[in-house]
Amino acid sequence: MIKSFIIAAVTADGFIAKDSNHAAYWTSKEDKARFIEITKRAGAVVMGSTTYQTLKRPLAERLNIIYSRSKTFDGAETTQAAPRDLLNQLAERGYKEVAICGGSHIYTMFLQAHCVDTIYLTIEPKLFGTGISLFNESMNFDLIPVSTETTPTGTILIEYKVHYHGGKLTD
Repeated sequence: MIKSFIIAAVTADGFIAKDSNHAAYWTSKEDKARFIEITKRAGAVVMGSTTYQTLKRPLAERLNIIYSRSKTFDGAETTQAAPRDLLNQLAERGYKEVAICGGSHIYTMFLQAHCVDTIYLTIEPKLFGTGISLFNESMNFDLIPVSTETTPTGTILIEYKVHYHGGKLTD
Protein backbone atom coordinates (compact mmCIF):
# COMPACT_ATOMS: atom_id res chain seq x y z
CA MET A 1 0.00 0.00 0.00
CA ILE A 2 1.34 3.41 -0.95
CA LYS A 3 1.75 5.99 1.81
CA SER A 4 1.35 9.70 1.32
CA PHE A 5 2.27 12.58 3.56
CA ILE A 6 1.79 16.30 3.69
CA ILE A 7 4.95 18.31 4.15
CA ALA A 8 4.45 21.99 4.94
CA ALA A 9 5.93 24.97 6.72
CA VAL A 10 3.80 27.59 8.44
CA THR A 11 4.47 30.81 10.28
CA ALA A 12 3.65 31.04 13.97
CA ASP A 13 0.37 32.65 12.89
CA GLY A 14 -0.46 29.74 10.59
CA PHE A 15 0.32 30.88 7.04
CA ILE A 16 2.17 28.94 4.32
CA ALA A 17 2.77 32.06 2.19
CA LYS A 18 2.04 35.78 2.06
CA ASP A 19 0.22 35.42 -1.28
CA SER A 20 0.05 33.10 -4.31
CA ASN A 21 3.33 34.43 -5.73
CA HIS A 22 5.30 33.97 -2.50
CA ALA A 23 7.89 31.21 -2.91
CA ALA A 24 8.65 28.84 -0.04
CA TYR A 25 12.24 30.06 0.22
CA TRP A 26 11.37 31.97 3.41
CA THR A 27 11.82 28.92 5.63
CA SER A 28 14.81 27.98 7.79
CA LYS A 29 17.78 25.89 6.69
CA GLU A 30 16.51 23.10 8.98
CA ASP A 31 13.16 23.07 7.19
CA LYS A 32 14.84 23.03 3.77
CA ALA A 33 17.11 20.13 4.79
CA ARG A 34 14.14 18.16 6.16
CA PHE A 35 12.11 18.84 3.00
CA ILE A 36 14.90 17.62 0.73
CA GLU A 37 15.58 14.51 2.81
CA ILE A 38 11.97 13.42 3.19
CA THR A 39 10.83 14.18 -0.37
CA LYS A 40 13.86 12.47 -1.93
CA ARG A 41 13.12 9.41 0.22
CA ALA A 42 9.58 9.38 -1.16
CA GLY A 43 10.73 9.85 -4.74
CA ALA A 44 7.52 11.53 -5.93
CA VAL A 45 6.13 14.98 -5.11
CA VAL A 46 2.65 16.31 -5.84
CA MET A 47 1.69 19.97 -5.87
CA GLY A 48 -0.64 22.44 -7.47
CA SER A 49 0.38 24.56 -10.44
CA THR A 50 0.52 27.78 -8.39
CA THR A 51 2.97 26.21 -5.94
CA TYR A 52 5.03 24.70 -8.75
CA GLN A 53 5.29 28.05 -10.51
CA THR A 54 6.96 29.57 -7.43
CA LEU A 55 9.87 27.12 -7.85
CA LYS A 56 12.84 27.98 -10.00
CA ARG A 57 12.88 24.50 -11.56
CA PRO A 58 11.53 20.96 -11.03
CA LEU A 59 12.64 19.30 -7.80
CA ALA A 60 15.65 17.20 -8.74
CA GLU A 61 15.78 13.44 -8.15
CA ARG A 62 12.01 13.31 -7.64
CA LEU A 63 9.06 12.70 -9.93
CA ASN A 64 7.24 16.05 -10.05
CA ILE A 65 3.46 15.73 -10.53
CA ILE A 66 1.48 18.94 -10.92
CA TYR A 67 -2.28 19.39 -10.69
CA SER A 68 -3.32 21.53 -13.65
CA ARG A 69 -6.41 21.77 -15.81
CA SER A 70 -4.73 23.36 -18.80
CA LYS A 71 -1.00 23.98 -18.41
CA THR A 72 1.95 21.67 -18.91
CA PHE A 73 5.35 22.16 -17.28
CA ASP A 74 8.86 21.21 -18.37
CA GLY A 75 10.29 18.50 -16.14
CA ALA A 76 6.94 17.56 -14.61
CA GLU A 77 3.89 15.42 -15.28
CA THR A 78 0.44 16.97 -15.01
CA THR A 79 -2.71 15.36 -13.64
CA GLN A 80 -6.34 16.01 -12.81
CA ALA A 81 -6.82 12.61 -11.14
CA ALA A 82 -8.66 12.22 -7.87
CA PRO A 83 -6.19 11.78 -4.98
CA ARG A 84 -6.88 8.05 -4.46
CA ASP A 85 -6.63 7.39 -8.22
CA LEU A 86 -3.31 9.23 -8.44
CA LEU A 87 -1.90 7.28 -5.51
CA ASN A 88 -3.02 4.00 -7.10
CA GLN A 89 -1.35 4.99 -10.39
CA LEU A 90 1.89 5.80 -8.55
CA ALA A 91 1.75 2.51 -6.63
CA GLU A 92 1.40 0.67 -9.95
CA ARG A 93 4.57 2.46 -11.10
CA GLY A 94 6.43 1.15 -8.05
CA TYR A 95 6.31 4.13 -5.71
CA LYS A 96 5.88 3.32 -2.02
CA GLU A 97 5.57 6.88 -0.71
CA VAL A 98 4.41 10.25 -2.09
CA ALA A 99 4.99 13.77 -0.74
CA ILE A 100 2.08 16.21 -0.96
CA CYS A 101 3.82 19.60 -1.18
CA GLY A 102 1.05 22.18 -1.46
CA GLY A 103 -0.59 24.52 -1.73
CA SER A 104 -3.62 24.79 0.49
CA HIS A 105 -6.08 23.48 -2.13
CA ILE A 106 -3.98 20.34 -2.74
CA TYR A 107 -3.41 19.77 1.00
CA THR A 108 -7.17 20.07 1.57
CA MET A 109 -8.08 17.81 -1.35
CA PHE A 110 -5.80 14.96 -0.20
CA LEU A 111 -6.72 15.19 3.49
CA GLN A 112 -10.47 15.30 2.77
CA ALA A 113 -10.05 12.24 0.53
CA HIS A 114 -8.49 10.42 3.51
CA CYS A 115 -5.29 9.95 1.51
CA VAL A 116 -2.79 11.35 4.02
CA ASP A 117 -1.04 9.11 6.54
CA THR A 118 1.41 11.58 8.06
CA ILE A 119 1.87 15.33 8.31
CA TYR A 120 5.37 16.78 8.58
CA LEU A 121 4.80 20.31 9.81
CA THR A 122 7.42 22.97 10.38
CA ILE A 123 6.44 25.99 12.47
CA GLU A 124 8.75 28.90 11.74
CA PRO A 125 9.24 31.74 14.25
CA LYS A 126 7.83 34.33 11.83
CA LEU A 127 4.61 36.30 11.53
CA PHE A 128 2.97 37.30 8.24
CA GLY A 129 -0.23 38.73 9.76
CA THR A 130 -2.22 37.73 6.67
CA GLY A 131 -1.66 35.20 3.95
CA ILE A 132 -2.55 31.76 2.68
CA SER A 133 -3.64 29.21 5.29
CA LEU A 134 -2.47 25.61 5.35
CA PHE A 135 -5.98 24.44 4.37
CA ASN A 136 -8.67 26.29 2.43
CA GLU A 137 -11.73 24.61 3.94
CA SER A 138 -13.00 23.68 7.40
CA MET A 139 -11.49 20.45 8.77
CA ASN A 140 -12.04 18.13 11.72
CA PHE A 141 -9.28 15.53 11.93
CA ASP A 142 -7.35 14.31 14.94
CA LEU A 143 -3.57 14.28 14.79
CA ILE A 144 -1.42 12.01 16.91
CA PRO A 145 2.01 13.46 17.69
CA VAL A 146 4.94 11.21 16.75
CA SER A 147 7.90 13.53 17.29
CA THR A 148 8.76 17.15 17.97
CA GLU A 149 12.10 18.90 17.68
CA THR A 150 12.94 22.54 18.37
CA THR A 151 16.03 23.91 16.66
CA PRO A 152 18.38 26.45 18.27
CA THR A 153 16.82 29.17 16.07
CA GLY A 154 13.28 28.39 17.31
CA THR A 155 12.00 26.40 14.34
CA ILE A 156 9.72 23.57 15.47
CA LEU A 157 9.70 20.34 13.42
CA ILE A 158 6.66 18.14 14.12
CA GLU A 159 5.57 14.76 12.79
CA TYR A 160 1.92 13.75 13.17
CA LYS A 161 -0.02 10.64 12.20
CA VAL A 162 -3.51 11.39 10.88
CA HIS A 163 -6.49 9.75 12.56
CA TYR A 164 -9.65 9.75 10.47
CA HIS A 165 -12.92 9.75 12.44
CA GLY A 166 -14.84 6.55 11.94
CA GLY A 167 -11.80 4.77 10.54
CA LYS A 168 -8.77 3.06 11.92
CA LEU A 169 -5.52 4.86 12.56
CA THR A 170 -3.13 4.38 9.68
CA ASP A 171 0.10 2.57 10.52
